[in-house]
Amino acid sequence: MDRIIFRQDGAIGYLTLNRPDKYNAVDQEMLCEFEAFILARMYDNSVSVIILDGGDAKGFCAGLDMQTFGPQIFNMPPADAYNAQARLSRMMLGLRKIPQPIICCVHGAAAGIGFSLAMASDIRILAETARFSAAYINIGLGGADMASSYFLPRLIGSGRANEFLLTGNWLDAKEAMDLGFASRVVQHAEMLETATGLARVMAGKNPLGLRMTKEAINMNIDAGGLEACLHMEDRNQMMLAFGMHVNQGEKSL
Repeated sequence: MDRIIFRQDGAIGYLTLNRPDKYNAVDQEMLCEFEAFILARMYDNSVSVIILDGGDAKGFCAGLDMQTFGPQIFNMPPADAYNAQARLSRMMLGLRKIPQPIICCVHGAAAGIGFSLAMASDIRILAETARFSAAYINIGLGGADMASSYFLPRLIGSGRANEFLLTGNWLDAKEAMDLGFASRVVQHAEMLETATGLARVMAGKNPLGLRMTKEAINMNIDAGGLEACLHMEDRNQMMLAFGMHVNQGEKSL
């Protein structure tokens, strides 16, 4: 059985985690499929927006599969274990590097890697049942893992982020909304419909403009200051304006 399922409806792609019997826990097979998915989307101009969801599982994603892949990693030689850790964490980088904005729909628990997948997405829509935990610290590891120490302070501020990373405590849907972590909280049955509505609006925009907006937002999170942000925005706008001018000139010939 495929660990992830991808289908496309016009310019909108739907990516569904597909281990419902295992709470969508990430095993080695899912990691490999996820890597292939990211590589395939990197230069895929037919998809403008991606909606990520947890499918039929009781929750979005329980994190690393601690019955299979977790013990396998702990028993690997150090170099192999490091590679496995790096591959898992680069899933988050991959979600940021692909050009398509990602709308993440979360129901039930999103723990560990599941939390990080939501953080690495561009927009988060939550069911009322959604809850999050940086569970790494709860299993004896550090609370800073899978890009959590990068994303969470930038999303909700270091004051509250530090608390969740250091305790592994749960963040529920209401508090996630209050802290600005999520875009919307809706009924579970309305989640995909809400995400599709947003995706259709986004897919109706200039595809290159959409891509460059995601790029600018992600680059400017780490920009050295206002001037660097303005350089990125100026470059993008002039490139898009020039492209529109060239296209209009070609149509008039």
